[in-house]
Amino acid sequence: MKNNDIMVICTAGGIRMEENTYIHADAESVRMIEEKMPPQEEMQDLAEFFKVFGDATRLKILYVLLCSEMCVYDIAAILGMSQSAISHQLRVLKQMDLVKNRREGKTIFYALADSHIVAILSQGLDHIEE
Repeated sequence: MKNNDIMVICTAGGIRMEENTYIHADAESVRMIEEKMPPQEEMQDLAEFFKVFGDATRLKILYVLLCSEMCVYDIAAILGMSQSAISHQLRVLKQMDLVKNRREGKTIFYALADSHIVAILSQGLDHIEE
């Protein structure tokens, strides 16, 4: 359906209409989008969450932890990186609740936080391999 008089504009405060422009979305679609769109704060949190996956080192660490719980020293040895670099990236991953840790004596072991992380990694890889 075309209407020569109205254009839909999405803003943080909702959807507003402007005149003298074309629109192809019907009012029901616009209403459904408005209802389903998460609040701005959640969208920002989601953007930050996905930003974590934008670093190849962090992805490598996640793939290591996909196979087994490990300490910083082992992750560094497997990836051929410094313990300092691995520790820094693990801190970022932990802040975003992607990894968890447990202490055994003086050693801290890291693991994926939950099965959602496995699903995200798997689906991301499936997507780029298509």
